[in-house]
Amino acid sequence: MNPPIAQLCAALDYRFQTPERLEDALTHRSASARNNERLEFLGDALLNLIVAEYLFQRYPKASEGELSRLRASLVKGETLADLARELKLGDWLRLGPGELKSGGYRRESILSDALEAVIGAIYLDSDFSTCRNWVLHLYRDWLTRLSSANELKDPKTRLQEHLQADQRPLPTYNVLEIRGEPHAQSFIVECVVTGLRTTAIGSSRRKAEQESARLMLERIA
Repeated sequence: MNPPIAQLCAALDYRFQTPERLEDALTHRSASARNNERLEFLGDALLNLIVAEYLFQRYPKASEGELSRLRASLVKGETLADLARELKLGDWLRLGPGELKSGGYRRESILSDALEAVIGAIYLDSDFSTCRNWVLHLYRDWLTRLSSANELKDPKTRLQEHLQADQRPLPTYNVLEIRGEPHAQSFIVECVVTGLRTTAIGSSRRKAEQESARLMLERIA
């Protein structure tokens, strides 16, 4: 095992019996035909099962919808990328020249996929119990500060529920402007509710809509 991989194993707090599995988990498809896509597929399934089981046991009175929202907050790409950054996983990624040039080691989707691949690799290298314990340890801080299911509702959902409760018309969202190159665009979106307007900018249309909805909630709630 070369020193860089050994350092990563120390950061992961897991020593691989077959180091090649970890190397595969760190290899993006841009770098090799032998890459982490299959391990990512496996890790995604394992992560969803482990988190779902944990939430099912921890919140015995929660509804299916509440459990789904809690799980979504933990397994979404943004959360996985944050965890990958905490591990400095990007430092060990193997990327092709194009991805290296464009800063792929910082990209949310690449980091989150790599972390799921690591989960898959740990499972194959050990067993389900070991993998489950590793995932729950990885998430220990997130699980400690886990928000209530209602707080995890996104702003658009909360705004819609607020308006429905008041029997008011539902909001409309309009894209006012798209800025930047295709690989680094910014969206300016307005939220309109019975004559009131809020405007927000985001790196995607969804994020801009969510922010404009949040601003609208602050105005009318």
